[in-house]
Amino acid sequence: MGSGNRGGPAVSFSRPSSARVYGWMLGGKDIYPADQDILLYMLGRFPECVDIARQNRQFLYRAVRYLVQEAGISQFLDMGCGLPTDNNVHQVAQRFNPEARVAYVDADPIVLAHGRALLADAKASTTVVTADMRLPELILADPDVEGLIDFTQPIAVLYLSVGHHLKDVDKVGQGARHVLRHIIDTVAVPGSHLVFSQVVSDDAALGATFASKIDGSGIPWQSRTPAQVNALFDGLEPVDPGLVNLVDWRPDPAQPPLEAVPEPLLKYVGATERRNNVYEYGGILRKP
Repeated sequence: MGSGNRGGPAVSFSRPSSARVYGWMLGGKDIYPADQDILLYMLGRFPECVDIARQNRQFLYRAVRYLVQEAGISQFLDMGCGLPTDNNVHQVAQRFNPEARVAYVDADPIVLAHGRALLADAKASTTVVTADMRLPELILADPDVEGLIDFTQPIAVLYLSVGHHLKDVDKVGQGARHVLRHIIDTVAVPGSHLVFSQVVSDDAALGATFASKIDGSGIPWQSRTPAQVNALFDGLEPVDPGLVNLVDWRPDPAQPPLEAVPEPLLKYVGATERRNNVYEYGGILRKP
């Protein structure tokens, strides 16, 4: 496995990290006061967040299984992959195809450190790169990515629960549409797939309030409505049942369970059954 660490930012524990916040909701242990503070603050206003994060992780399993078993995909680029936990992309993919290859990409240097440990036994078929997904051209030029992924064959590019971190107009790169479409439109061959999810609200004003709270903490955030998400993917073919609330994307009660919810977050479990003002929206799209 290549190091993939080419001038990445230093680890900061004084500011919240989306990778650590997300990982904590999935049962992870790498959490610091700044991360706890922003998450507990947000949960006081939007208690659905724990359910949403876990629903997204369960979708990952179903999506990767579909891509390997039904779409025949054996190469994956996991953009903004976050901290490793159970049933990571390479583990799911290789369960159904031992030859599957996965390149993980994340801007948080702590992900690289954990990824090296996780992937020590899978270095021939995986790599982890510290890079900003908002600069897809640099990711495509990374030697580790170039050495692992064969772009003459179909690939799957995953943007799981990161769409809300991509702003339409950004100080880095060329905005959300460019980030999401550059690889699939300009490099990927027909038959490639794009997997996407992000937090949405049918109420644009509520979504804006949600975004302002998180963006103000230092974690980039842009909420969207489902219609605004759909507009990002014109020209691609949605895989049935299309872009939906993730709990409705081919649900499978028999899929492997997640790690236990950390004790401080237990009281928020089930919030989406009581209220559904914000939810995780997405699915799989195919390049024709």
